[in-house]
Amino acid sequence: MKRIEAVNDFVVKFANVNGSGSASANELFAKAILRMGVPVSPRNIFPSNIQGLPTWYEVRVSEQGWLGRRGGIDMMVAMNPQTWDADVAEIEPGGYLFYDSTKPLPASAFREDINVIGMPVTAICNATYEDPRQRTLFKNIMVLGALSVLMDVDPAVIESLFGEQYKGKERLLESNVRALHAGRSFATDHLRPPRSPAMGLKVRRANLVGERIFMEGNAAAALGCVYGGATVCAWYPITPSSSLAEAFERYCRKLRVDPETGENRFAIIQAEDEIASIGIVTGAGWNGARAFTATSGPGVSLMTEFIGLAYFAEIPMTIIDVQRGGPSTGMPTRTQQADLISSAYASHGDTKHPMLLPQDPAECFEHAAAALDLADRLQTPVFVMTDLDIGMNQRLCEPLQWDDARRYDRGKVMSAADLEAGRDFGRYKDVDGDGIPWRTLPGTHPTRGAYFTRGTTRDPYARYSEAGPDYIYNVQRLLKKFDTAAKLVPQPLVRAAAKKTRLGVIYFGSTAPAMDEALAALAGEGIHLDAMRLRAFPFPDSVREFIDAHDHVFVVEQNRDAQMRTLLINELEIDPAWLIAVLHYDGTPITARFITDAITKHVHALAVSPRREKV
Repeated sequence: MKRIEAVNDFVVKFANVNGSGSASANELFAKAILRMGVPVSPRNIFPSNIQGLPTWYEVRVSEQGWLGRRGGIDMMVAMNPQTWDADVAEIEPGGYLFYDSTKPLPASAFREDINVIGMPVTAICNATYEDPRQRTLFKNIMVLGALSVLMDVDPAVIESLFGEQYKGKERLLESNVRALHAGRSFATDHLRPPRSPAMGLKVRRANLVGERIFMEGNAAAALGCVYGGATVCAWYPITPSSSLAEAFERYCRKLRVDPETGENRFAIIQAEDEIASIGIVTGAGWNGARAFTATSGPGVSLMTEFIGLAYFAEIPMTIIDVQRGGPSTGMPTRTQQADLISSAYASHGDTKHPMLLPQDPAECFEHAAAALDLADRLQTPVFVMTDLDIGMNQRLCEPLQWDDARRYDRGKVMSAADLEAGRDFGRYKDVDGDGIPWRTLPGTHPTRGAYFTRGTTRDPYARYSEAGPDYIYNVQRLLKKFDTAAKLVPQPLVRAAAKKTRLGVIYFGSTAPAMDEALAALAGEGIHLDAMRLRAFPFPDSVREFIDAHDHVFVVEQNRDAQMRTLLINELEIDPAWLIAVLHYDGTPITARFITDAITKHVHALAVSPRREKV
């Protein structure tokens, strides 16, 4: 039988039951390989309940450094009878099935084209432990021990990780080490040829991680908010953003407490709902604080009226949208890029909001801090559009960078001296020609600079007005401000193909790691694409120039309705025929294979179609 043989280049997927303690053991497997100097990219696929439903943990091991999902499974560790058939079906021909063989299964439960390795994990645990909870929890550690033998994962590295995890808890440390070695002993004695198929997936020490760090996007974004000067966070719990607000509080308690007085230099409010949370953020921003909320699509839907108020009254705020599958409750624990249009045009009437599009935790950190500056500078709501894949999965990324000489950009804020000098103050007056007015903060001056903040139409001096010319002046100025934003947001990054081509691809956010690999695979097949990674909306002129330079441009995104393509067509007045949608929206992170296959099919179809001329 064919066997997949690979060193430092494979995908292992663990199929477990939620609440069984598998998450910790699975994470140890990934971290152990990472500590051996080999890049890994794990993804946790979990249900929206506390215990009992299926959960999976997919680990991509890639010596080449690919961090996106590849597609296909080389070894399935199948520990959940509920999902057995689907799990076995996922394994690549020649791949491996590792399972609990305590209960005999008929031959029909297996496939003839895979290698089966059975270990009576339940029987071993029942014989070793009396406590039912220990029997369940230590199954996963015994499996980890067995895999470390089969795949040459250094047990000393795993023990070191145990030491970090259970520091000061010696009994837990010792019991986990014993379970690890029990699994190793069984594998050494019973899971080697000729008793069991040889394992062709191996880990070899390397030095390929370098200075990169391993963290979740939510934690990185929270730290970006701290460094970016946020002092107020108001939020309501919602998957997958809750850990961001929790991380912000954790970091603030380390970094934002006065060392002399013990006084908190931050405010975190878990509000009664999303509407209240965005109301608090609006009030804090009006008062001069840097304020943000962390939420997901359903939360944004509830917040839209306050977002519209902040847009029209020109109040800074930052909204971090960790996207999930929608609409309605949708898929709370699955990933998508499906909130683009609802965020870009949030609220009724004519509105447009800047959106930043980070690709990894490092950019989550950078963009969170940048969003706070942009919100102040533009006096408007700014969205940071992450998603569950970035937010809740640990990812390798470059170390977080911060320049201690950096100063917060508060934008156009009039001082008491400006007002005292008699400087003209029109709160909604375009003085500088960029659409951005000057503002004052409450309490700046005892008698000057006050104005009435309202969500209704007004003249340039904030006086109530229903006059058509005043309304037109105001909304046209807001549009000019949005044009100014296109010059201030993070600019797109362009990668030229190795060979001259008339084909391009546009992508963004969490699609980036899979796209990087797909570009290399496509080039290997002779399909060369110039690539542009969008990092923000509104789009600068370079996006239109990129599209104009190609006959066809693929737009790769993770939603059903091609929302980024729609934004490009609407905002840049692009002929829809120029932009070809490549869409993935089943809730799992997009794979390099999916992108490669989809673009290959489109390119072959274009080859037999007459060339379109742009007009």
